[in-house]
Amino acid sequence: FPEEPTKDVLEFLIEYAPLDTWQRDVLSIVREEAYYFAPQALTKIMNEGWATYWHAKIMTEKALKEGEVVDFADHHSATLGMRPGAINPYKLGVELWRSIEERWNKGQFGREYDECDDLAVRRNWNRKLMQGREKIFEVRRIYNDITFIDDFLTKEFCIQHKLFVYKFNGQTNHYEIADRDFEAVKRSLLFRLTNMGHPVIVIQDGNFRNRAELLMRHRHEGVDLEVSEARDTLQNLYRVWQRPVNLETSVEDQPRLLSYDGDKFKEEDLSSSGA
Repeated sequence: FPEEPTKDVLEFLIEYAPLDTWQRDVLSIVREEAYYFAPQALTKIMNEGWATYWHAKIMTEKALKEGEVVDFADHHSATLGMRPGAINPYKLGVELWRSIEERWNKGQFGREYDECDDLAVRRNWNRKLMQGREKIFEVRRIYNDITFIDDFLTKEFCIQHKLFVYKFNGQTNHYEIADRDFEAVKRSLLFRLTNMGHPVIVIQDGNFRNRAELLMRHRHEGVDLEVSEARDTLQNLYRVWQRPVNLETSVEDQPRLLSYDGDKFKEEDLSSSGA
């Protein structure tokens, strides 16, 4: 087995799982397809926002009849709905595109604007440069989601769209605001975009407990694990590995070991076991 943990779960299974040749071929095809489509996932927020931007503009300015506007607005608003603690790529993307266009139309960029600390002046800043359309096409050509957020997310944007850091409260069963600081919000978004928004999972050991069990570890880098989805994944991994599979993660800030042995699921509290 590899000496270091590996993120390429499929490659590990192709190399070490007890599979027939045709089964390895199927996994290889799935892996190659995933890598082929990966670049699209790197621009998901930009892509969905861009499509929403032009869809709304074309429909409201060119295509809709007067009696169709309300129905369109109803469907459009449903698409853009975003609950606390979640990222809707359509909503975040389109609003950020509109923000960039407006800022570059008004000249709300550059050293002079950035160094202005008068909120009233910044709010009413308008140099009438009208460079917004040109700017969004430039951004569209050369940015991905991470650089898009890193360069164009602003404190004013976060306040306007109520973008905060949320944390799930198990006692109330609701997401609650944990931090309003702009840098914390931006950092949280960027973390969630790392690994295309998916939890970072690595293969830690192929001979866990010296019983040929598979051990994976969830590296918590801003993205929580959905336990229900993890259980489904463990069940599928068992079919491939054909031995018990285990996943170290964190549930409500407590270390847990999720396991599936082909018959039942088990959740072990690692904090109490000292593991």
